[in-house]
Amino acid sequence: MDKDNSDQPLTWRELLQSVLSAALGVQSGKNRARDFSRGKPSQFIALGIGFTAMFVLLVYCLVRLVLYMAGV
Repeated sequence: MDKDNSDQPLTWRELLQSVLSAALGVQSGKNRARDFSRGKPSQFIALGIGFTAMFVLLVYCLVRLVLYMAGV
């Protein structure tokens, strides 16, 4: 059952996978072509900003935890 998804928008799972792959720099050429043909830039921008904010918050919390554990 091969269905042609070339005209359907990306699912949330595909969007999240693409954003995480792009953040790590391991996006495949096939997925990149899929993203450019079926994805909306606004969705990638929103998810990218959200991912970046969560990453910065995680790093901040980890640094605070390490400094607390070190007694600083």
